Amino acid sequence: MNAANIIDPATLEGLAAFGINVLIIIVKIAVVLAVGLLHVAYATYFERKVIGHMQVRLGPMRVGPHGLLQPFADGLKLFFKEDIIPAQADKAMFYLAPVIFMASAMVNLSVIPYSENFVIADINVGLLFIFAIAGIGVYGIFLAGWASNSKYAFIGGLRSSAQVLSYEIAMGLSLVGVMILAGSFNLSDIVRAQQQSVFGMYVIPQFVAFIVFTISAVAETNRTPFDLPEAESELVAGYFTEYSGFRFALFFLGEYIAMFIIASISAVCFLGGWTLPWYVLKILPFLEYVPGIVWYLIKVYAFIFFYYWIRATVPRYRYDQLMKIGWKILIPIALANIVVTGFVKLIL
Repeated sequence: MNAANIIDPATLEGLAAFGINVLIIIVKIAVVLAVGLLHVAYATYFERKVIGHMQVRLGPMRVGPHGLLQPFADGLKLFFKEDIIPAQADKAMFYLAPVIFMASAMVNLSVIPYSENFVIADINVGLLFIFAIAGIGVYGIFLAGWASNSKYAFIGGLRSSAQVLSYEIAMGLSLVGVMILAGSFNLSDIVRAQQQSVFGMYVIPQFVAFIVFTISAVAETNRTPFDLPEAESELVAGYFTEYSGFRFALFFLGEYIAMFIIASISAVCFLGGWTLPWYVLKILPFLEYVPGIVWYLIKVYAFIFFYYWIRATVPRYRYDQLMKIGWKILIPIALANIVVTGFVKLIL
């Protein structure tokens, strides 16, 4: 007796459909991971080039034409570099910290809608999921500072933990107005709600929230001028002072993926994601034929360019100034924006 006689045809059809769906998800994960790694490689190259030209120099030029192969040379160097572990370090935590930090950033790539039909996990609480997983990354940073048994790394870990937790509140509150307008935590639904709104993008009615989000985003990713956890003049390299080789590369990978995640949230929640405002399409109807992922990537990399621009022009804040901006300015403004948005939504 063959399997077809034992198993119901409907069951076989369901299993086949399930297998195809699993295969599609695996392919999507492979594509996102590959593109994510390529993004990190060339985001570093792009940063060095942009800042170089802003400072009237050329940036990487030696490896490949115009230095295009420099990221691969840097990756090979880090991969083969000696992995040094401090004698008094907590080895288990020392090994685990960069993996936690990198994994927390990579997992968030699964809920970002890159276009209308390309998202790995289109869950109803996508925005909350990103904040929850990003919070786990703080443990990686703190454990790296603590496990290194170095005063510089430990202070960097403490600074980063306090900074990320503080600005995460302001960032979360800045997105509440977007949730109120969209009526959903689902990232794809937020994009569709913007498409149907009067303004086409929430950056217009939520401009104050967008400013709060942008400032918080820079602090959340420990970037200049809020790079106090890595302040070279004070802490050598901060929480990853004692790391070298491949483990150092994992921190680097996590940081640049986190930048991509934050830029994606900005594009999805404020700039319309993969869509263009209806009035732009009405004036220039041929833009409708451009794939949505192109508009999404343009918005994301414009935000990342802003990161680099700030790094090249703005000096580092003192730590007391950093915390004052977060608690005394950004959080009250974000709370006021929620009240105003809720009141307007109630009236209209």
